Amino acid sequence: MTDTLLTLVLRYLDTHADADGLAQTPIAGLTTIRSAEPTGIQHGIARPLVCLVLQGAKQVAIGESCVTYAAGDSLLITADVPIISQIVVAPYTSLVLDLDPAVLFELTAQMRTLAQGEGARAESTDAEVADTALRLMRLLERPASVPVLHAQLVRELHYWLLAGRHGAAIRRLGGPGGHAQRVARAVTLLRAEYARPLPVERLASAAGMSASSFHHHFRAATSLSPLQFQKHLRLIEARRLMMSDGVSASSAAFAVGYESVSQFTREYGRMFGLPPMKDAAGRIHASGVDEAVL
Repeated sequence: MTDTLLTLVLRYLDTHADADGLAQTPIAGLTTIRSAEPTGIQHGIARPLVCLVLQGAKQVAIGESCVTYAAGDSLLITADVPIISQIVVAPYTSLVLDLDPAVLFELTAQMRTLAQGEGARAESTDAEVADTALRLMRLLERPASVPVLHAQLVRELHYWLLAGRHGAAIRRLGGPGGHAQRVARAVTLLRAEYARPLPVERLASAAGMSASSFHHHFRAATSLSPLQFQKHLRLIEARRLMMSDGVSASSAAFAVGYESVSQFTREYGRMFGLPPMKDAAGRIHASGVDEAVL
């Protein structure tokens, strides 16, 4: 089954992949990715998703935790979080599906089960998940069937994720009033206003929590404190401005909310390994904020 799924994904990539090895499909939230070579370290913002690895291996770090996943594994991410990733074994091929909280809520209510989990975890891919993914890919070879059949297959895939090895972690996304969804409201505010000072009280208010409760649940969901999360957002955007738009280091620093260029330089170097100007000079092409880093 896995070999057949790999064949179909590679066939789709051969026809549709862009220069970065990424191919969005007509099924919303379903993306195929490949890389012929191991890559350097990439920084980006992950969204709640599941990634089925069909070839190769990759490492992903979120906060202080690091996960390695390889062919036959699936990686689950349950929150919008800054991540550091690197393909360590190539060729690398994966199939990524964005998770739909509304579908998860409906299914969780029907299944009448509750659990908590980590922000990111890797497990062996359940056979039912791989089988449903295979049927999704087969739909793409019959485009007329996609509008009619894809929604039920996406829902089925969510079900098998909930029922399988990832179930304990993924159910945290399934309740609109739960801690994960409250934290998500604060993350939305952080992503929209990362360049402005954001007191923890305002973020806690957006999440409908006390400051102390918010801080605890935010770290549990993202592996970062709110201040660390904002700093990562600022540095990733500053790097994008420098790489993609040719903005100077000082201009990028001020644009993302830093008041001190020296502080920006220190924090940039700690995160990316090089001072901003050396990093920009050494980049061959712009990478930006890769929303499909998996």
